[in-house]
Amino acid sequence: MRAAGRAVRARLRDRIAASDPGLLRLTAGLRTVGAIALTLAVLSLLQTDVHLLVAGAMAAMVATFAIREKQLGAQAVTLALGLPVALASVSLGAVLNTRVVVGDAFFVVLIFCAVYGRRFGDRGTALGLIGFQVYFLSLFVGATVDTLPALCGAMALAFCSSALMRFAVVPATPTGVLLRLRLAFRARLAQLVSAQLELLDAPADQMDKALEAVREGTARLHETAMMIQGRLEEGTPDESAARLVQRRIADAEIAAERLGLLLLTARTAERADTLTLHLPGAPAPSVAGPEMPDEAGATLRRDLRALHALVLRAGSGDTGTGLAHVRNRLLGYRDEENLPPASAAVQDVFRGIGESARAVMGLRIALDGPQDESDDTPATARSREELDAEDAAIDGGEEAAQEEETGLRRPTTRAAVQVAVGSALAIVGGELLSTQRWYWAVLTCWIVFLNTASTGEILVKGYRRLLGTVFGVVAGIVLAGLVGKHTWTAFALVLVLIFAMFYSAPLSYTLMSFFVTAMLGLLYTLLHTYSLDVLVLRIEETALGAACGVVAAALVLPVQTDRRTNELLGTVLERLAEVTEAAVGQLSGGPADELLDKARDLDQSLADLRAATQPLIHPVTPLRTRRHTARYVVALLETCAYHARTLAATAELLPTHPSIAADPRLRGAAGRTVRNIETIAARVADEHADAQVETGPSIASLLGSDGTPRYGRITDRVLRHLERLDEAVVGLARPLDVPVAAPKG
Repeated sequence: MRAAGRAVRARLRDRIAASDPGLLRLTAGLRTVGAIALTLAVLSLLQTDVHLLVAGAMAAMVATFAIREKQLGAQAVTLALGLPVALASVSLGAVLNTRVVVGDAFFVVLIFCAVYGRRFGDRGTALGLIGFQVYFLSLFVGATVDTLPALCGAMALAFCSSALMRFAVVPATPTGVLLRLRLAFRARLAQLVSAQLELLDAPADQMDKALEAVREGTARLHETAMMIQGRLEEGTPDESAARLVQRRIADAEIAAERLGLLLLTARTAERADTLTLHLPGAPAPSVAGPEMPDEAGATLRRDLRALHALVLRAGSGDTGTGLAHVRNRLLGYRDEENLPPASAAVQDVFRGIGESARAVMGLRIALDGPQDESDDTPATARSREELDAEDAAIDGGEEAAQEEETGLRRPTTRAAVQVAVGSALAIVGGELLSTQRWYWAVLTCWIVFLNTASTGEILVKGYRRLLGTVFGVVAGIVLAGLVGKHTWTAFALVLVLIFAMFYSAPLSYTLMSFFVTAMLGLLYTLLHTYSLDVLVLRIEETALGAACGVVAAALVLPVQTDRRTNELLGTVLERLAEVTEAAVGQLSGGPADELLDKARDLDQSLADLRAATQPLIHPVTPLRTRRHTARYVVALLETCAYHARTLAATAELLPTHPSIAADPRLRGAAGRTVRNIETIAARVADEHADAQVETGPSIASLLGSDGTPRYGRITDRVLRHLERLDEAVVGLARPLDVPVAAPKG
């Protein structure tokens, strides 16, 4: 019974870890709700009126969610600086509340300063957010000079409650967050292996569904790897430890993605294209058969289940002989003599399982330290020696400084001007709609500019906020009717909605807007200002604020979506060329480089491009051709990034791996691919550029047959990745309207 209970708890823990990597959403929700509840409890003991309760609750929420630094010391400094900012903001709000023109002018200036403060990093962003939100709070509760002392007291209490929850009750240290992210990576890796097993057994009519699960699992694993990358510097004791974890995470991610491709190839009648794992909705290739009934197929299923168990137990502290036996068997597939008799495609899957098992063992050593080696087989000992040699070769590097734009070209300055203009328009329009609730339009205008960089992104965000607001108004009507005059029931529901808001925020902006609006309906009920007209006005003000934001973004220093995506596309291509050239150079015998750092920079730039293309691929976009093109280009770039990542990881093994040797011919063979990437980048930057993409013989044929010995399976794998990368780069030319030269000959 105890064992069964532990198993259930372990499965539940893994599901939670996989659904919320690092428990970041859960932590944010609990911390915010706890700060609000503590503030309300103290204020209720002091028998304050409901206006102060609402003000304290909102201040606690702002003081909690505005702080974004990762280190606790930096968070404490920002929170301490935030209190005087909040007190000054609420004081000015109370003084200027009755001075319409002066108050509105100050509000616009405050908004400009709050947005401009983003250029100073997380602290500037937090202080600007606190200043704006607290001024808005003063308007919402109708602050006056007479109520100012009590409001300041409630503010101070709210900040103290936030500090208590942040640093004592629900602390989130960088080391703890990184540990939870590592658990999430393990859980998502196990989920991906499960999806790959289902792909192996899926009947022909279920292949598309099974492939979509593998595609989603691959994307979720990559997302977690990127989150870990962003926390390594703060969450590890030194740079060497950070690079070790980075290396092992990259190895595991690449091995898992490659295993999925090998499984797909084994199930289909022809070689599976890497693009299939990156293009949403891409149909599965034709299936060679509904299943693998032979002995090799049964062994393959057994070993995939064993790999799944190995992944799950790798973080549980289980070091028993059962785990060692499974690990030894799977690692044995890295030797040709241990492969079972089967077709070449199926044998490749067994090799992929062996490489995945090696990656899991390396991840466990990096995260948990040295392991018991008493049960090692020769194959396992050899893998462990390779890992030790790689770990010893790790050395730190220096990051290059990035050139920063100045003046109105600086994104923060441009956004500050745009928001100020949009807010001025929102104030004028909001006053025409309502002299008492005009600030809702300003709030919406402010929010649609947060974390957006182009007109299209602002338009989509405004649409999502309006949609969430409309449904939230309906929910607010229902909840207000149910609650009536029960104050503490209303506050309890407010806490539930706030938790839901923070938990859903990274997943769906529409859903977050829904919870915000439903919560506001309850707050209006508490303030005895609730009515159907007020909630309808909320929709009108939201629509007006979104429209003002779009107008300001389109007319004031506009950044068109096409321009934004082209800039990011150029960055992706530039970094793709850098990674490819550096990896091939090292594989050709050149000097060592910071390849994994370059690969992660490529991944980050690709993530930025993916986010920027959301307006182009949104379902409401009327231009379907452009939507399909954007989706196809991003998928091709993800395919290129996968091959470049693999080349980089392989090149970093060169000094220590006995089965990898430098081949000087690779530099010349891959030169065409690098030139093609640069050609496409030049055409994206200047549509009048007349360079053409080159085509010709395959990469393998370019190596020639001059008697130079081949270096076995690893060299063949490098050639395959170079060829697939070359094909994907040429494939980019068509959707980007880059001319392709006819092959010579």
